Formats: sequence, C-alpha cells, structure tokens
Amino acid sequence: MRLTKLEHAALVIDHSGDRLFIDPGSFTTPITDAVGAVAVVITHEHNDHWTPEQLTRIVEASPDVRIFGPAGVVAAASGFEVEPVSAGDVVEVEPFRLRFFGGRHAQIHASIPIVDNLGVLVNESLYYGGDAFTVPDGVDIDVLAAPAAAPWMKISEAMDYVMAVAPRRAFPTHEMLLSQAGKALSNARLAWAVEQGGGEYLALEPGGTLDF
Repeated sequence: MRLTKLEHAALVIDHSGDRLFIDPGSFTTPITDAVGAVAVVITHEHNDHWTPEQLTRIVEASPDVRIFGPAGVVAAASGFEVEPVSAGDVVEVEPFRLRFFGGRHAQIHASIPIVDNLGVLVNESLYYGGDAFTVPDGVDIDVLAAPAAAPWMKISEAMDYVMAVAPRRAFPTHEMLLSQAGKALSNARLAWAVEQGGGEYLALEPGGTLDF
C-alpha cells in the first residue's frame, strides 16, 4: 500500500489501484483525481476535514464509493449517503479493513461544543486519530499520522500521544496552521517523541509518500 499525504489532514491510500481517502477538507487543494476510490473516511464534521465540494468531486469520479463517519458527520453531510460508524466497529471495503476508535473530539474551549470524532486504523497498520488523542490500545502501530498543530492541542500533548502509541514510523498531519518555522519546530519535537520508542519520523510534505 502507498500513502500519499495531501494538505492539512487529508490522506489517500492506494492499494493496487483501489483508493481510500481520509478527511478531504477545506484546507486541502481540490481533489481532481479520485478515480478508483472505494471508500472515504471522515473523522468528524469540521470543515477542515470535509467539505461538500470535496466529497462531490470524489463521488463524481467514483460513483460507487462508500463514505463512513460518526453520527455528527452523517447529520452534517446529509446530502450524501454516509454510513454511520462508532467506536469498536470494523468495516471491510476490499482491499481495506477499517477499525474505529474514540468517539469525541478533543476540547478546543469550554465555549465550543464537543463533536463526534473517530480515529481509524487501516489494515491493522496505519492509524489516524482525527482531532483527538485516542490511543488504539492493544494494537501494534506501523504508521501513525501525528498531529502537528491545532486549536485543541499543545505540542507537549502530541509528543506524549506519540510516545504512548509508540509507532514504528510517524509523519505530521494537521499542520496548515503553521509557518515553515513552526513546522520545523513541530517536526523536531515529534521526531524526538517517535525516537523514544525506537521509531522513525518522516517529515512528509504534501505530495510525499510512504509505503506500508
């Protein structure tokens, strides 16, 4: 399988021409190549993780694509056929096996409602937690998408999260709020955290890939 990092929180995983999109949102360049998409996972309803325009492009390119998200996404994306999933669910969309964890978005501020959020484990190998620090207990993670910056986190929390997961490899996600200097700082801190567990940190930029 090959993962390609898109801007901000969006990823696409390719397995012999079948493709899985995760969190195609408003901070991501319009997706124009979505042929072969078999599934889309939306971790939560915030528009930096999905937009109607991005979903429409994917559906038009791959009309049989299945879309998955928690209850909040089902309600927010009512114009699309979103299949509801919850923590503990396992979904098979060949060639992808999706396991879901968590349930709630990390708190941004007491004045802002907390929405549904699910992390997703792809083929027992790649884990992306969305906007939360849910650790997938009992799972040996090969590749972790590690949050680099967000209104709901401090870099110390992301470092602790990475050390708790202890992946073999990790790369940054959710970093469109950062300047180049800020990305360099976050990359250095996250790299240190990954290395504490003997793992490797890959400072992927948009368009960067890794095989797993």
